Amino acid sequence: MEYYKDISDPASKKFKELLNSQFTKNKNLEEGKIIDCVVSKVTDKVIYLNAPGLKQEPIIDISDLRSAGMLDKAVVGSTISVLLERIEHPKTGEIVVSASKAAKIKGWGRLLEAYEKNEPIMGKITGRVKGGCIVEHIDSGSLMFLPGSQISDSPLKDISHLMGEVQKFKLIKMDKTRGNACVSRKEVLSSSNKEAKLKLIDQFNIGDVIKGVKVKSTSSFGCFMSVNGELDVLCHLQEISYSRITHPDEFFSVGDTYDVLVISKDLTKLQIGVSLKQMQPDPFLEIDKYKVGSDYNVKIVKIMDFGAFAEIQPGLSALIHNSQLSFTKRNASAKKILKVGQEVIARISEIDKEKKRVALSIRDTKENPFVTFEKNHGVNSEITGEVVSKNQYALFLKTDAIDCEIFVHAVDLSWKSNAEEELEKYQIGDKLKIKIVEIQIDEQKIRGSARLLTPDPFGFLKGKKVNDIISTRVISVDPKSITVRPVDSELNFVIKKSQLAMKPEDQRSSRWTGNELVDVAIADFDFKNRKCVLSIKLLEEINHKFVMDKYGSSDSGKSLPFSKLDQVISKASEDKKKKKKE
Repeated sequence: MEYYKDISDPASKKFKELLNSQFTKNKNLEEGKIIDCVVSKVTDKVIYLNAPGLKQEPIIDISDLRSAGMLDKAVVGSTISVLLERIEHPKTGEIVVSASKAAKIKGWGRLLEAYEKNEPIMGKITGRVKGGCIVEHIDSGSLMFLPGSQISDSPLKDISHLMGEVQKFKLIKMDKTRGNACVSRKEVLSSSNKEAKLKLIDQFNIGDVIKGVKVKSTSSFGCFMSVNGELDVLCHLQEISYSRITHPDEFFSVGDTYDVLVISKDLTKLQIGVSLKQMQPDPFLEIDKYKVGSDYNVKIVKIMDFGAFAEIQPGLSALIHNSQLSFTKRNASAKKILKVGQEVIARISEIDKEKKRVALSIRDTKENPFVTFEKNHGVNSEITGEVVSKNQYALFLKTDAIDCEIFVHAVDLSWKSNAEEELEKYQIGDKLKIKIVEIQIDEQKIRGSARLLTPDPFGFLKGKKVNDIISTRVISVDPKSITVRPVDSELNFVIKKSQLAMKPEDQRSSRWTGNELVDVAIADFDFKNRKCVLSIKLLEEINHKFVMDKYGSSDSGKSLPFSKLDQVISKASEDKKKKKKE
């Protein structure tokens, strides 16, 4: 056999073209295209096909038809669409075709067309997988994924009734690279429901009255009502009644029917808002018959952290703030004092027609105890009270004369400087006589003082000023100071070592043993703040200055023979010590 390696000459090229034309006489037969073939022979394992233009009969495995769901096509004479993968296999030389791949490509094309046109497709749920279900496309047999959240427009615990049922699905996502498709049944249901709901909503306009709507369910923000079982409308909590309502359950019962007014319409969200209270006249239109400053019998309908709402008449509510509950109770709370349904006497303190608000006061219906106390007692009056409470800085007293507490600060208990120790002496239930020093009616405050009922030990210094001289008696002595008490006084003052004398060598506390009388000068003084500093040094400086001003300068006598006597004596003493050492 002669073997040619060089095929570049014209004769060889022509031979190649003739050979290729024998392999495929039909020039439309190209690898990667789908062709139609006729079944020529069927065996237990394979099927032989016949296609015009091919050099030999393609062979398909029975399993390939089974996976494509085309086993019924395995009959001689039937036509099957296959994908021409290889015209000649490089090893076996056979023609490679696939019916399942052809079906998948055809199905993908139909899916892609439906996706681009936004058209629904027909399919059936064939099984469950993690996160959803598998849907089979009816036309092509392609498998698609149905997420669990897209099965229905309402939660379903059981979907067995949907399995195997042919129904519409909408393609919501397609991955061309991976050949994956995602579908939704919810979109189809919502779309059909949306069209039907839009037609129902178009029947109503704002201001229309819908008769005989039935209460379907309630929530914290309102009530859902059904119109002929076809359309749900919402009546917000604020549109139920002119009265204050905490929850719709206080007003509605499921199954009740009402006539309501359409007050809002949203075609985008497909929602209609209705009002029940606007079907009745606004009770605030009758507000003119109520007067500010007048008392009325009201009913508590709602209690909040900041106060309570009371009904003056059905549908007309007003606020009673916590601050308007009592004159005497500190931090009064409506939750502790009032109850829903309770009837009380309240006075209208304010009417705001623009904002449609009414303010009530319970405390104003009673006489202000602070005003009464001021009339009967007033500032500078003396009264005895009982300690009812205390904290770290004050006592609170109550008396028979007033149903409120009198504030007594710790510094007002005694003239003594240590107010904390004085405060510890008093317990709940103790009696204490005080003097009223301040009454603030607007702030509901009365302040008293116990120390003002006793003589002020600081009073002996009233009218005194800095540099004034007073007489004192030494009470005690320690190495760094002495304690003195002014004559005819109970107050003790400490004089520090530095203030005991002008000369440093005389600043010795040991100069005193106690009980001596000594004059001192006032070095610093503030009667209002009860501050006083005494000094012996200052007194000496004052006396020294007086002598110098009257009798001469400090240099007088320096020219006399004895002017340096201390120096001469000191020198003589040193010389004597030196001689002894020698």
